[in-house]
Amino acid sequence: MKEERKVQIRNLGIRILENARNELYLSMRFLDMALSQLEYEMSLKTFFVGTDGRKLFFNPRFLAERFEYHKVLVNRGYLHAILHCMFRHMFPVGEREEEIWNAACDVAVEYCIDGLDYPCLNKIQSEFRKEWYQRLESQLKAVTAEGIYHILDSSSLQPQEFIKLQLEFLADDHAFWQGKKEEEKENPNQRQMQKQMSAVMELWEGLSQKTATGLETFSKNIGNETRGLLRAMKIANRKRYDYKEFLRKFATPREVLEVDEDAFDYGYYTYGLSVYGNLPLIESLEYKEVKQIEEFVIALDTSGSCSGGLIKRFLEETVSVLLEKQCFQKRIHVHILQCDNQIQEDILITSLDELEQYQESFTVKGFGGTDFRPVFAHVDKLIQEQKLTNLKGMLYFTDGVGVFPKKRPHYDVAFVFADTDYTEKLVPPWAMKLVIDGGYHGY
Repeated sequence: MKEERKVQIRNLGIRILENARNELYLSMRFLDMALSQLEYEMSLKTFFVGTDGRKLFFNPRFLAERFEYHKVLVNRGYLHAILHCMFRHMFPVGEREEEIWNAACDVAVEYCIDGLDYPCLNKIQSEFRKEWYQRLESQLKAVTAEGIYHILDSSSLQPQEFIKLQLEFLADDHAFWQGKKEEEKENPNQRQMQKQMSAVMELWEGLSQKTATGLETFSKNIGNETRGLLRAMKIANRKRYDYKEFLRKFATPREVLEVDEDAFDYGYYTYGLSVYGNLPLIESLEYKEVKQIEEFVIALDTSGSCSGGLIKRFLEETVSVLLEKQCFQKRIHVHILQCDNQIQEDILITSLDELEQYQESFTVKGFGGTDFRPVFAHVDKLIQEQKLTNLKGMLYFTDGVGVFPKKRPHYDVAFVFADTDYTEKLVPPWAMKLVIDGGYHGY
């Protein structure tokens, strides 16, 4: 009888969730694929609902109470969990304070939901919520979890105010998010779990991209109701790059005196030792081919339209990558240029110690207009004077507002943008483009 009662309670919870899913689908058909992805599983570990990207866990008692009180709360909770998946909030990039990140994700998702004018989602907004929305809109070009996290992390909120914020925007349980459970952290099958996590992330990335495409078509016919959600999805779906791998595009293959473990066959080696004593059959290779940066130019746009803080963060991240021993050979040759509409500074770095010292004492010089051409003319002059003899490429950090050279130089160029306004960045057809997230969650 006890088991039968448990099944009845579980089935009641599933029917409530199915009702919420159907109401959401009838109002927002562009979410059809996303709404059908999550399996339902009863769990007494959650206070309401929660998801790990594969299942929607629900507590039947609290679910029934919310449904009886106001079924809109169930609809919003369901959509809240779906949007966490669409934005991949359970797979954070970089190190973050968990409690602040959770709150930031909840605020970002609720902001999107409150921007959707559908009866199945409508709920009276508190003054506290409205004040926070106004504050975020005044400080952010786009209200995203990353931007909200930056504001919360850098502000001096009193504990009681932060708790009030958490409770105001709390709509689901994050206990099921990837990496949150202690047993998962200590699980010996960590590699298998990482593969599963990657698969779930790829699934929702694909669903988010397809939904955004459908939503873009759909929004043209219904007006502005879904524009905020569409923009949030486009931002979430921007391609992210491994900055270290991007920098290695400028490296040159060369041989170094180092054991190449990848080309070494331990089977023959140990067989020789076991049969002949101290005589291995194959000696390890003494040379290894690696990609290293020989000569490089880092140009920093220090015009008035560029933020000094962003310039410093970009330089710090670039230096941290270049300081890795595999990036440079022992002798390095890096020119760091500061330029607005003219060259303000050219510092030649010839050792890793100099590079680190320069980064620590760096000050921004410039704040005039923007013209990219003087940097290219200066580098061409260095090449003519043979001060640069094997230049592989240049990184140019900028906001993109300026005059580009018309001709392609004889070396690779990548324009790096800090994405603070989420607008499309244009570069010449001969240049590479890399957009980073304005320092909110890494490069």
